[in-house]
Amino acid sequence: MKEKLREEIEPVVVSMLETAGDEGPLPEFVIEVPRQKEHGDFSCNVAMLLARRLGRKPREIAAELKDRLGNLGGLVSDLEIAGPGFLNIRLEEAGWQALLHDMIAAGSEYGRSTRPLGVPASVMSAGGAGKKPKVQVEFVSANPTGPLSTGHGRQGILGDCIARLLEATGWDVTREYYFNDGGRQMRVLGESVKARYLEGLGLASPPPPEALADPEKNWVDEHGGLPVVFPRDGYQGDYIREIADDLRAREGDALVDEPGEGRFRDEAQRIIFEDITRTLARIGIEFDVYYNERSLYDEGKLDETLEDLRKAGLIFDAEGAVWFKATDRGLDRDRVVIKSTGEPTYLMPDIAYHREKFRRGFDLVIDVQGADHIEQFPFVREATAVLGVDPERIELVLHQFVTITSGGERVKQSTRKATFVTIDELVDDVGVDVFRFFMIERKPDGHLDFDLDLAKEKNWRKNPAYYIQYAHARTHGIERKAREAGIEMPEAHSFDAGRLDLDEEIELVKKLAAFPEVVAHAAQSREPHHVAYYLREVAGLWNPYLQDATRHRVISEDAELTAARLGLALAVRSVLASGLGLLGLSAPETM
Repeated sequence: MKEKLREEIEPVVVSMLETAGDEGPLPEFVIEVPRQKEHGDFSCNVAMLLARRLGRKPREIAAELKDRLGNLGGLVSDLEIAGPGFLNIRLEEAGWQALLHDMIAAGSEYGRSTRPLGVPASVMSAGGAGKKPKVQVEFVSANPTGPLSTGHGRQGILGDCIARLLEATGWDVTREYYFNDGGRQMRVLGESVKARYLEGLGLASPPPPEALADPEKNWVDEHGGLPVVFPRDGYQGDYIREIADDLRAREGDALVDEPGEGRFRDEAQRIIFEDITRTLARIGIEFDVYYNERSLYDEGKLDETLEDLRKAGLIFDAEGAVWFKATDRGLDRDRVVIKSTGEPTYLMPDIAYHREKFRRGFDLVIDVQGADHIEQFPFVREATAVLGVDPERIELVLHQFVTITSGGERVKQSTRKATFVTIDELVDDVGVDVFRFFMIERKPDGHLDFDLDLAKEKNWRKNPAYYIQYAHARTHGIERKAREAGIEMPEAHSFDAGRLDLDEEIELVKKLAAFPEVVAHAAQSREPHHVAYYLREVAGLWNPYLQDATRHRVISEDAELTAARLGLALAVRSVLASGLGLLGLSAPETM
């Protein structure tokens, strides 16, 4: 509806500007739903934005707009000038009702858009009319050191839903996983597997309790006649022992002299990453690109990036290390990019990787990361800016961590000790749809408390995911009953929507009409939870509507009213199915 109103208002604004000799661009006015119902269905601020350009008072401009717009062909029942110059708009009920025809005609395309929002100004100015802007969404990118935790799950669902929303609003989207197979963590992984391998051969003793309790100590002492070789801060999960046992079963003692960074690391990396991709596929996440960090080294991208930063005067040597002079870019401190050992820190490949993203032709890059990455991002952004990347074209979407509660108590988790709840374990308990919904129903930068007891709840009235899905399933149940009665579902423009004149029916239609704006806002803000919240509102109107079978009987002796209410059911179905799809949830026909 907002787009309909905008299409009517824009030509009038253009005419007023042309009459005044103003050939400038249209002002970026907004049409929004007022907080108070008595202010109308919508409110527009265009008169106030035109005041300076036309040299007139906003209320005077609003009065002219009111006269020239009229009733918009019967769409509007009243236009009212309010406050300093707002134009409050009330629609005729028939205007709302007629939208049902458009919703049903659009089907699965309802709510989608071909006009991308939030395109950086530098991209817009570069031209390319009619071409979809290209966006890369990078998410998960977990090091292959263990199973995916619930934190990875939240990030995975968040990134996937953002990608779905961007696709629905006109972007050409690439989903990317940055495969980090280098650095200290991978060495520790290999050493952890080798330690368990030697332990299984009887050539080393298991780490004593004090070793596990104090990861700051490097236990290489003698205990019981055998060396303890478990690395400091090593990975302690059962999956490490399973990988070691498999190697021992296949290789016997042939790998005793193999370094931890050799076969042990490679085998662990292969097995763990296969598990990661299986887990992601299970929850409906597939990537277009897996970008290997090691390629940055092999192709000389790291050296090239470092050299270019040095030429820009932002690299200096001190204390045996190589530093990025970030203070010259307004940041609070300088950062090491190459350690005194010659090994790059995480920052160096991150800078090179982001430069390569834009060399690959992306117009916008969105990094979806956990809150622990907030400190790293400004340094990457400033370094890439020096290398010619417009900072406006790099976005960071942060999410807070996940805690799991059961029985009112928090489930304790530790990544290193592998006592965390994995995605697979959680999905085994609650199913994919519930898992995805619970992971996306909160604002990304807010803490997420995953209520395991509620997620396991099978009652559709209590479980919010089922509440929405049941609302959708009921539309199919209505269709089945109609067909049993020999009644066909109506075509888009074959029924009289004016028969839907109850207040609760108009309210439901208004809520359905808001779907395109909800999708656009969720996509532009990178906040999929708006869709989840909206779907609960739709279900919260539809389920009670159907519960009152006396007042809202869908199939009755009144053929016209039956057709109109079946049309309403089809519109509800279309919106719920599209919204569930944007969140990666199924839209069941029966429950």
